[in-house]
Amino acid sequence: MLSTDSFLDYLQYERNYSENTIARYREDIEQFCEYVKEKFQGRVSPEEADASIIREWVFHLMDEKKYATTTVNRKLSSLHSYFRFLLRRGDVKADPLRKVIRPKNKKTLPTFIREDDMNRLLDEVDFGDSYKGCRDRMIILMFYATGMRLSELIGLNDVDVDFNALLIKVTGKRNKQRLIPFAAELKEELMNYVGKRNAEVPQRTSAFFVREDGRPLSATIVQNLVKRNLSKVTTLKKRTPHVLRHSFATAMLNNEAELGAIKELLGHESLATTEIYTHTTFEELKKVYNQAHPRA
Repeated sequence: MLSTDSFLDYLQYERNYSENTIARYREDIEQFCEYVKEKFQGRVSPEEADASIIREWVFHLMDEKKYATTTVNRKLSSLHSYFRFLLRRGDVKADPLRKVIRPKNKKTLPTFIREDDMNRLLDEVDFGDSYKGCRDRMIILMFYATGMRLSELIGLNDVDVDFNALLIKVTGKRNKQRLIPFAAELKEELMNYVGKRNAEVPQRTSAFFVREDGRPLSATIVQNLVKRNLSKVTTLKKRTPHVLRHSFATAMLNNEAELGAIKELLGHESLATTEIYTHTTFEELKKVYNQAHPRA
């Protein structure tokens, strides 16, 4: 296929994609190129591939490589973006992906923690009086009260929390910034945390959440503390920061928040992404009905 360098540069500098995302694009495109090269022995170049060749590649990935449907669809999305880029530059005459029907994903509903379990964790579980205990509880509350992503929480600095306007500025996917409002109750919790942090960790970076020695938190530290504490109130298999994000969205929806408002708070680009939570709450509703209704 034509050099991918310009395409990857486009993703990095014009679309602001992360290094990890760009690496996945590179891997997917190179894998397709290798498949075409081996199958046709140079008789067909990757940029000449038509829909039938791509369908054969999909069959190869699913039947021989045993890739999951989600992985195959991600690879097709990478290829689709690449061919559209080539099409805009005039390097190819058509995008063959337009004629390829993608394998159907089995829709997995988001996992979430029930409101009463979250209340039990935040109100009844003893996190201790140390800075670390205060910080760990505040991190869990922050995820649950704002719906922010792990990367957004780790990237949060002191200047991003406006106690006067009651707004938190986060930097999400593709470096897009958004404002998350918070209420007086969370303000009090945050100010208590900041007071304890400033008193016990005087030498520190500008990060809002820091280690006991003042250094910024790593993703692993946050993931571990969330898993450890969620284990105290739930037996769910997934006990991650993202589950707390799901829990925020589900709680908002259960308390009659508008779907469009939840979309903005979560930083979703498409309403379709947010709509998955309506399926979750409907499934929960069915479960409650089946358990509680005398005629169910």
